[in-house]
Amino acid sequence: MKKIAYIEIDTHAEIAQSFIEIMQGSGEFAVDYYFSEKIKNQIETHDESVFLSDSSMILEQLKIKKYDVIIVGTVHRYFNTFQAIAEKYNTAFIIHNINFTKISRLDLLKNIFKEDIVYRLKLWWKEGLFYTSKTYEKAKNLLVLDEELCSGKFKFLPLFYTKYFEKPKNKVFTVVIPGGVSQKRRDYRKVFSTIKELENLSKNSNIENKMIEFVFLGKAKNQELKQVIDLERCLNYINVQYFTERVSPKDFEYWMQKADVLWCPIQQETTFFSQKETYGVTKMTGNLGDAIKYGKLAVFPQNYSSKLEFIVSEKQDVIRQLQELKNSDFDFQTKYNKELVQKNIENVLNELISI
Repeated sequence: MKKIAYIEIDTHAEIAQSFIEIMQGSGEFAVDYYFSEKIKNQIETHDESVFLSDSSMILEQLKIKKYDVIIVGTVHRYFNTFQAIAEKYNTAFIIHNINFTKISRLDLLKNIFKEDIVYRLKLWWKEGLFYTSKTYEKAKNLLVLDEELCSGKFKFLPLFYTKYFEKPKNKVFTVVIPGGVSQKRRDYRKVFSTIKELENLSKNSNIENKMIEFVFLGKAKNQELKQVIDLERCLNYINVQYFTERVSPKDFEYWMQKADVLWCPIQQETTFFSQKETYGVTKMTGNLGDAIKYGKLAVFPQNYSSKLEFIVSEKQDVIRQLQELKNSDFDFQTKYNKELVQKNIENVLNELISI
C-alpha cells in the first residue's frame, strides 16, 4: 500500500473533501490528511487518518512517517513552509491560479499596495511571499483540476465524480446559481435584470402561480445583498432564495440535488492577489466540479471556452434555454462514475511517485 500525505491548512476545504471521497475504498493508496482547525471543521470524515496541523507543525509531522508523495491542496500563503517541504520531499501542489505561479517579484511588490495591505505585508515579512515563484518551482509536480488547463508542466488530477445523478421531480422549475453572491466573480447584474424582465413578462401574461425559482446558493453581502432583498420585494410571480450567512454543506447539498439546471454567469476575467486570471484559461471555476458531482447540466457565458458536453453556452433567451435543458440529459454516470475516476486518479498518483 502506497502512502500519501494530503495537506490543506489554508483555504480549499471543498477540494480536500473531494479528495477524501474519491480516495475512499482505494486498494492502492492509504492517505493521511493534515488539516488546519478551520479546514477540519468543514470536512466530513469517516475512517480517514486526519491530523490537526498548521504551518508551525507540519514539517515536524511529516518527519514521523515516510510518504511516497505529498499533495498540498492550496499554496496561497506559508510559502516558506511549503518551499521547505518541496525541497525535502516528493511534493505536488494543486494550482488554482496559474498566472500567480509565475508572478515576478516586482509585480508582487507592486500588488502588495493595491489592496489588503496589512494582510499582504504579513505574507511578505512572515510567510515568504517574496519567494512565491521559487516555491512553485521547487515542487516536483504542479496539478490542475480542469483538464482544459492541462499543458506543459501542469498535470491533470481527475478528482470529481458524479455522486448524485437522480433527476429531481420539482413542481416549481428550480434554477440554482452556485457560488458567493458577488459581482466580482459572477455577473449578478445580468441575473437580476433577467429575473426582472421575466417578472414583467409573467405579469403581462396573467400567470397566477409561481412556476420558477432562482436559488442564489452562496453568501450574499454588501451591495449584492441589498440588491437581492430589493429584487425579492418586487417579485410576485417568481421565487428567489438567498443566504445571508455562509451556506452549510447540508444546505448546499440539498439545493444542488434539487436543481433542475445550473446557471453559472461567471465573469471571464478575475484577479488573485491583484494578478489577472481568466476562468477556463488560467483558473478553474468550482462550478465545474459542482456540475459533475451533482450530475447537472450547466449554462456558462458564451465567452467561457469549454469542450465539455455538460457545459452549455448561454443563449440570448437564457430563460427559455434553461427551461429546455430541464428535459435534456447527459450521461454523467458513464464518464464520471466513481470507479472510473478513482482508477484514473490512481494512475496519476502512480505517475507522481515514479517521477
